[in-house]
Amino acid sequence: MSAPEVFQLSLGPLTGIAFSPDRSQVCVCPNSNEAQIYTRNGDSWDLTDTLAEHDKLITAIAWGPNTNRIVTCSQDRNAYVWTHTEQGWKPALVILKINRAATSVKWSPSENKFAVGSGSRAIAICHFDEENNWWTAKQIKKPLRSTVLSLDWHPNNYLLAAGTADGRTYVYSGYIKGLEAKPEATIWGDRLPTGQLLAEFKSPNGGWVHDVAFSPSGDALAFVAHDSSLTIIYASGPNEPPAAHIVVKLPSLPFTNLTWTSESSIVAAGHDCQPILFTGSPSGWAISHSLDDPSSTSKPLTPTATGIRSGGGGVGRLGNNEAFNMFKAADSKGQRGLPGTGAATTSSGLTPVGSDGMLLTVHQNTITHVEAYEWNQNGEVSKIFTAGRDGRLVVWPVTGGKGGLSGRMAGLQV
Repeated sequence: MSAPEVFQLSLGPLTGIAFSPDRSQVCVCPNSNEAQIYTRNGDSWDLTDTLAEHDKLITAIAWGPNTNRIVTCSQDRNAYVWTHTEQGWKPALVILKINRAATSVKWSPSENKFAVGSGSRAIAICHFDEENNWWTAKQIKKPLRSTVLSLDWHPNNYLLAAGTADGRTYVYSGYIKGLEAKPEATIWGDRLPTGQLLAEFKSPNGGWVHDVAFSPSGDALAFVAHDSSLTIIYASGPNEPPAAHIVVKLPSLPFTNLTWTSESSIVAAGHDCQPILFTGSPSGWAISHSLDDPSSTSKPLTPTATGIRSGGGGVGRLGNNEAFNMFKAADSKGQRGLPGTGAATTSSGLTPVGSDGMLLTVHQNTITHVEAYEWNQNGEVSKIFTAGRDGRLVVWPVTGGKGGLSGRMAGLQV
């Protein structure tokens, strides 16, 4: 398996990221109120544009692959749609009608609308009003009781999944009358007025739902929660119980993001700082392998190191105490026991830590974004990209065979 491409775009966290349609540009937010557009230049990225309109931290970015429009949302309770013109990127304010921070945003497959999640216990379905020449929104509020953390559109452009901070996942109708043709009945429901609740699911132990995603066909829904679980739901028909409800409980730290690479495979990543490939079907799901290989020494894992601390203190300092170091590793890095030379993943699948205190993974902090980057001729994802709180952008090849950590993770208990 080829080595991943690693780019250090920021010294701080990346709170939003989206690629242009041809992957020649990427729009990121370096934990600020500005979005920066980088252009690929060989093995590096050059800053070419800055989108500055928000007053507070940008929380999410989406780039439409067909219309080439960018939408950004922020803690300032606003969203802007950016259109590229001869004079540069021109912003258009979106009337969200929310009184709390916007938390997530996602273009619909047809890109005639987009959804914005918020802390005001509401989802805004936004579309362009030709008559008034502005972007307006229809809100979905019931039965939301908490912050909407994640969103994903069904491939049919009508259904919308949402994950919330109270540990629930909802499937709604995102149909807007007058904007698009009346939808036909789906496997998730047959009555589809705007905001109609079609399904509701809970995380196994009440952990807030970090991310949700429909499968490529739209017949299955997956979500990851803060209780270290991955849940896959297979719909059976309108008003019918699921054909399969599969929960994979993990012994490691929680995932924060996931993406389907095919109908039978999912890549998820989060606080363990490495993307994990899952494979399965309605009969069951299990871990396949990690896309990262901590034992590899043929390539530098930290081209531009971040977070390295110098010196360990003098004699008698707690930093030299074996028991203290063991508890510190368990608290800050989720590691059981003390790492030895050439440390590898433990039998519990936890992220390995080197003797210098640095993680033996490409990412040095939580991965907050996982999305498809490239597809093969069969329509399956051949590459994904990840970004996280270490300011790194990494492009990973996705393989079906067991490589990398497969041997070392053979004893993983799920």
